[in-house]
Amino acid sequence: MEIGFIGLGKMGFPMARRLIEAGHQLTVFDTRTEATDKLVALGAQVASSPKDIADRCETVLASLPSLQASLDVATGTGGVIEGKRVKRFVDLSTVGSQMATRIHGLLAAKNIVQIDSPVSGGVGGAEKGTLAVMVSGPRADCDMLKPALGVIGKVFFIGEKPGSAQTMKLANNFLSATAMVATSEAVVMGVKSGLDPAVMVDVINAGSGLNTASRDKFPRAVLPRTFDFGFATGLMVKDVRLALDEMKSLGLSMEVAEAVGRLWEVVIRDQGAESDFTEAIKPIEKAAGVIVGGAKGGSHAAK
Repeated sequence: MEIGFIGLGKMGFPMARRLIEAGHQLTVFDTRTEATDKLVALGAQVASSPKDIADRCETVLASLPSLQASLDVATGTGGVIEGKRVKRFVDLSTVGSQMATRIHGLLAAKNIVQIDSPVSGGVGGAEKGTLAVMVSGPRADCDMLKPALGVIGKVFFIGEKPGSAQTMKLANNFLSATAMVATSEAVVMGVKSGLDPAVMVDVINAGSGLNTASRDKFPRAVLPRTFDFGFATGLMVKDVRLALDEMKSLGLSMEVAEAVGRLWEVVIRDQGAESDFTEAIKPIEKAAGVIVGGAKGGSHAAK
């Protein structure tokens, strides 16, 4: 399949690479030439703008870091909406259902189909092709795209309503965000009382407290203090804020979500948007006066 791909960051690059390796003909665009050069070396063609890609390809995928970036790339000056050949725009980004619906309406006026397709599974999942790929849009278009999207992960059809896949993604990422800060608080509690955090994580993972943070983030990035899981705090906070907005728009009670949101606002304030989201434990450690992990996975009092 001929595919255009816009946005070759930490998630976009490995997804684009996998599509090339699977035999799809890719035309790519990114503001960073070092990213496009690597894919050109693998057989991709490079475009000069989103419009240029949309002039060449019927199907355009995008993996972008913000709501504004998705809106601009899809519907702005020099964007996909101005392309002569494009028939469908597949947004792999997390933008929330309201922005997805807005983009859908603008593209529909130009007879371009909007497919929401946010992904979950992190950089590791993008590298391995094991992402959860959530899609919503016209069933026929989603079915047509499934062989290509299946290269980057397991495809789940959420529904035809614009923004449905975005709602699903926000529910997923809210749980991921909750697991990270809740596990941090639980382990800090244990360390404060003298428990070994490595033993704690082993017990949690063998018991009913098992979650994605205890299973993946703590052993790989928190206990060894590397904080290099590959997902930025700013992106997680964006997703939590979007989830809160979605819940408010639906008139829901959200006591847990609001508490989680407050914790993540502290994390981004103290650690910065570019920090790895596993650093969420640091403000909790600081308040408790302990540090979790280290070279031996032990613990010690904060200095």
